[in-house]
Amino acid sequence: MRARHKPDSFEPFADYCRLRLEGDPHLWATTLFDEVCELGYPGSYPSFTRALRSGRLRPHCEPCQASAGRDHAVIEHPPGHETQWDWLELPDPPAGWGFREQAHLLVGALSCSGKWRGVLVEAEDLAHLVDGLDRVVRRLGGLTRRWRFDRMATVCSPATGRLSASFAGVAKHYGVGVDLCPARHGNRKGVVEKANHAAAQRWWRTLPDDVSIAGAQASLDRLCVRLDERHRTHDGVATTVGALAAAEPLRPVGPQPYPAALEVTRRVTAQALVAFRGNHYSVPPGLAGATVTVRARLGASTLELRTAAGVVIACHQRATDGAGVMVRDPGHVAALERVVLAGFSDRPPCRRKLRRPPSAAAVAEAARLRGQARKASAAEHVVVDLGAYAHAVAADHHPAPQPAVPLESDQEPR
Repeated sequence: MRARHKPDSFEPFADYCRLRLEGDPHLWATTLFDEVCELGYPGSYPSFTRALRSGRLRPHCEPCQASAGRDHAVIEHPPGHETQWDWLELPDPPAGWGFREQAHLLVGALSCSGKWRGVLVEAEDLAHLVDGLDRVVRRLGGLTRRWRFDRMATVCSPATGRLSASFAGVAKHYGVGVDLCPARHGNRKGVVEKANHAAAQRWWRTLPDDVSIAGAQASLDRLCVRLDERHRTHDGVATTVGALAAAEPLRPVGPQPYPAALEVTRRVTAQALVAFRGNHYSVPPGLAGATVTVRARLGASTLELRTAAGVVIACHQRATDGAGVMVRDPGHVAALERVVLAGFSDRPPCRRKLRRPPSAAAVAEAARLRGQARKASAAEHVVVDLGAYAHAVAADHHPAPQPAVPLESDQEPR
């Protein structure tokens, strides 16, 4: 082989790649390539993957070697015709997000160009689905003529495949038709499935633990914009995903989303505040630690805070999501100040480092308790003497002889 005339640009990054692949054998090469590029790798992606293969840096995984191949038909997707939708359940979310077991990502993809976007939501009910649909179509740049779903319960009846009446109103509001995949035919929406794969492997797999929800959403948006630069060939002409998406005839989205009502539960902090979508809203004092319901209708400028019984305790102007502002009612502020000031005291603080031995009464009570403990211990102490047991057994089998009775003189022996 011809000797290399210049140093190998991959060699300084080989140890890092080996360590990353040992810790995660299924890490995508594209994800690892993004990381080494941020570290200063100057080579191209084909050179990078060739170095991974030649160095055998990826550990062998026997279960992944089996491949169940099958035939696939090519489905035509005219420009501007269809958007594919799917939920992506993301396990092990950061602890600071407040999710129980998993996060929920709604992903929408244009079937023709392959452009996709995703948004993080708290649940998969109808209201959060509508919220995610509206946010994604605005990120995609417009509406296609039809939407394709699998048989999710918020859209249709999973058993019969009939569109639900509640979602029919959503489709009518946005002016789109709804197509449902047949049962066990998820490959009908393969574009969004590959988008899910990319979101899970190139974004979620490497998301740090200390990131906020807003920061995670921003990082996902940056990844989607970068993936719009993927190269494609259309009618023999080299182009990109972003250029194909820009040429699709998408309809504009209306100014207001479908007026679904979001309801989430929150816990009141000690400062009488409730967190919602990156902002904090005030409630009357005296509810610290209580659970309240935040109700916000999509498109409305206000939101309501309700108790578990349904009583409205506060109503605020809704701030922009993720703004990090604190919306406080002046009446709540004054009431909280009165409660806090009423709890103040002018007594000197308690000195916690004094030497205070047990009092005489405490010492007497301790002595009494020790005496009871000794009596209980003596009562429970049983000694078994096997010699006494053997003597009792011998006495039962060999009774002692009775003493002889003396005879009188006038009696004769019998």
